[in-house]
Amino acid sequence: MARPTRMASSTIRNAARSIPTGTDPAAVRRRVDGMHQLLERSFKIPGTNQHVGLDALIGLIPVGGDLIGAMLGFYMVWEARNLKMSRMAMSRMVGNVALDFLLGLVPGVGDAADFFFRSNTRNVRIIRKHLDRHYPSTATVGQ
Repeated sequence: MARPTRMASSTIRNAARSIPTGTDPAAVRRRVDGMHQLLERSFKIPGTNQHVGLDALIGLIPVGGDLIGAMLGFYMVWEARNLKMSRMAMSRMVGNVALDFLLGLVPGVGDAADFFFRSNTRNVRIIRKHLDRHYPSTATVGQ
């Protein structure tokens, strides 16, 4: 039987230090990609090739979970604003988060929606497209 383990506090400190704090586009890309990984692809469902993240798990909490998920989703919109993205792109991102929030309010439907409508993945694609177009030096291979 496997013993439960704890994450060492040094591991947490090292992870916190590795988060880029700059305002340059490369740092923004790393932060947004990290947030996407946390919210949409943190865990793999055993026996499948499907990934879920913190957004789907938090969404299981009635109303409050969807509100927290929307606030985490709006972080990416805030990063987009800092990149001076167009209003059209940011309004699409807000629409994605709002639709995810509204679907999440419907019991049962919201849990399935987190599985099929991934607003954070859509928003990361919009940000990456902007970064690739305006800051091609930040592009990474194998996204």
